[in-house]
Amino acid sequence: MSERVVPEPQRRRRRPTKQGVVLSQELIVDTALRLIGQHGADALTARRLGAALGADPSAVYRYFHSTDDLLLAITDELIGRAQAGWQPTGDWRADLRAIGLRIHSSYQTHPQAALLAAHRTTGRTHEIAAVETILGVLRTAGFPNPEAVRLYHAFVDQSLGFAALDAAALALPAVSQAADLQVWQASYARVDATTHPHIAATADLLAEDMRRSGYPYALDLLLDAAEARLTAIR
Repeated sequence: MSERVVPEPQRRRRRPTKQGVVLSQELIVDTALRLIGQHGADALTARRLGAALGADPSAVYRYFHSTDDLLLAITDELIGRAQAGWQPTGDWRADLRAIGLRIHSSYQTHPQAALLAAHRTTGRTHEIAAVETILGVLRTAGFPNPEAVRLYHAFVDQSLGFAALDAAALALPAVSQAADLQVWQASYARVDATTHPHIAATADLLAEDMRRSGYPYALDLLLDAAEARLTAIR
């Protein structure tokens, strides 16, 4: 793609595409998410998008400067979906936990896109709203600004780090996912207790726990630490 984005008032097509729809930025992002889910990162091209939309590939240029511009829009959309419907309770810990789990869940719903998006910073509407919300929860709880910023950074990086890690596992073919899980029973459950006593003592627990994400527990540990720091501040 190239630097040919058309100003907002001039973007809308006068005629529907071959699929009977009128192009919009939202439609292109939704279509891109679907294609990435089906075909991975290789789907993020103007040619593939144009074919899926029933439009000339050049039509995408009217909405996005480049493939990276589109990817940032996709990233911001995932952030927006994580926030949709969330309402604060006034309990800072419960609110942060809910936000973190929503972020993680949003990225798990689109694992292929998460691999492309989890590490990006958009500076766009949904991301700005999320940053404002999280900082607001922390500052309202009583964290001083420097502490609120450090906790925001740790909280978001933890959420997105686990989102990317778990998305990478979900993006694997089903046979590979099953094989990875089987390793805990096929290899770790059979280690010699004389040479690896700690693995041997916990092998069954390991095999069971590795079937689910470690994020909720890690999130609770972070919130425990944050709560302890807030108590110390007060």
